[in-house]
This record gives sequence, structure tokens and C-alpha cells, in this order.
Amino acid sequence: MNLITTPFGRNSTAMEVIEGIDLTGKRAIVTGGASGIGIETTRALAKAGADVTVAVRNTNAAEDIVRDISSSTGNVRLKISELDLTDLASVRSFCETWYGPLDILINNAGIMAYPELKLASGHELQFATNHLGHFALSVWLLDALKQAGNARIVSVSSSAHQRSPVIFDDVNFLFRAYDPFLAYGQSKTANILFSVAASELWKADGITSNALMPGSIPSKLEQYIGGPLPPTEKSKTPEQGAATSILLATSPLLEGIGGRYFVDCNETYVAESRTTDMTGVAPFAIDRDNAMRLWEYSLNAIK
Repeated sequence: MNLITTPFGRNSTAMEVIEGIDLTGKRAIVTGGASGIGIETTRALAKAGADVTVAVRNTNAAEDIVRDISSSTGNVRLKISELDLTDLASVRSFCETWYGPLDILINNAGIMAYPELKLASGHELQFATNHLGHFALSVWLLDALKQAGNARIVSVSSSAHQRSPVIFDDVNFLFRAYDPFLAYGQSKTANILFSVAASELWKADGITSNALMPGSIPSKLEQYIGGPLPPTEKSKTPEQGAATSILLATSPLLEGIGGRYFVDCNETYVAESRTTDMTGVAPFAIDRDNAMRLWEYSLNAIK
């Protein structure tokens, strides 16, 4: 299988990637669309004419940001909706109020290296937020995705997935000593495995799903680690960080392509060991058996 390559790279911006693409009449959801790279993801989709729902936990905090995006793009078809990914009742409520087709779902929101915390459900916070909440959102919006005919799902993962596979025997650190980076890595592996399974299971419905590493972008995501991890010279701007998300969500080059993992706007190679330059995907993160096992685990977890 040949790797997908594009004319874009690590310095490309979301606006450069989406130039010439018309999304008029298309409907999109961006979780966490009013913070970090979510802002520039939303801005690019809006600039191309899409109807964008910004799904966030704090709707009041998003108002000024969404107003600015609407003003800067001239697109008034932006909406803010409440969504708490740690609360399955909130996810269910969001999905039940959605009507009509959904062309683009960008699972962008996330947390990183949080101190140990388990929800009332027993799930570890990072796994629950980064994976289970987005899994439930995607599954419960399946009918809307089907209606679109050729919907795309984009999951923002991380090179930190190389730190840990999904440990099915102890997902929630009931026996393992908790490590915030291992927990984060496990949740980011889950994002990739979701894309592998969703693309296979939903292919007949015209749905494709891919995952990506956005790069190191200074943001609130890094509040528990004191800022971007080295090498800082490889840091990106939010506009650059959003580029790969926009590529997977909109580019004609990705038509019918799913179950893959991208870095710097190009599909990356399968790594033989952990890398130090944010490239490469771990074999366990694209393994079909792992993907299907996680899918079944996740279905049970959101019942």
C-alpha cells in the first residue's frame, strides 16, 4: 500500500490547504473548536463556506471567538453547542438535537498529561475524554454521517501514541501505577485505532476516517507539562497545526481514503521503534485486531 503524499508539508497552514475548496452546503462539527488549533480549524472551514457547529463544554467562553471567526470569514452560519465529552449524557443530548446530514466530524478536543482522575463511571479521565467521548459522539451520529453520503471523520491524535498501546487488561490503571504520559499515549493510540475500525465498518456507508499528529503547538493543552515539549524549534503556529486536520477533512486527495495516520499533511511510515521527531506510526496503533477489540470494548463502555 503506497503512502498518501500531498503538495503540503509541516509549514503549510489550514488556509493554504483549503484554498480553492468550496464547502457551501456542507455541515461540520469541530469539538473544541474555540481553543487551540480548533479555532483555526473552524476558521478554515468557515472561510470555505461550511455550516460549522463548534462543540464545546463552556459555551460562554466560545462566544467571542466564534464571533471573531464569523467576522473574519464573512460566514454567519456558525453555531455554538454545549458538549462535555466526559459526560455521556451530554454527548447523547448533543446527538439527539442534531438533525440532517453531517459531512465532516472533526474530533479535535482533548486533554494532555492530566493528574490521575477517574470518573464516576470508573474510566480514567484522559481515555474517557480523548477517546470514549469522541467514540460515543461518532457512533451516535452515525445516521447523520450516513445521510451525507461521503462523510469524513478526523481524529486528532499525537506522536505520544508511541508511548503506549491500549492496555486492554488494565485500561483504567486499576493495577498499573498511573503515569500521565502513558495514559495520554494510550488515549492517542485509541484515536488511531478508532479510525482504522470506523473506516472498515462504515466503508459501505461512504464514511472514511483518518487520524493525525498536528505537531507541537503552544496552547492550554500543555498546562500540566509547563509548555511545549522539546525540540521547541519544531513547534508550529496554530494555523500550521490545523493544516493536517483540514487536509483530511476536505482535500480531494483523500477521497475514499480511510484508516490511515498523517503527520505534516502526509501519511507517515510505520515505525520500527519509538521516534524522536514526531513522525511514524506504531504498528500497534494501526493493527486491525487491536482496532476491532477496542471497538467492542468501547461499545460496552458507552452502554
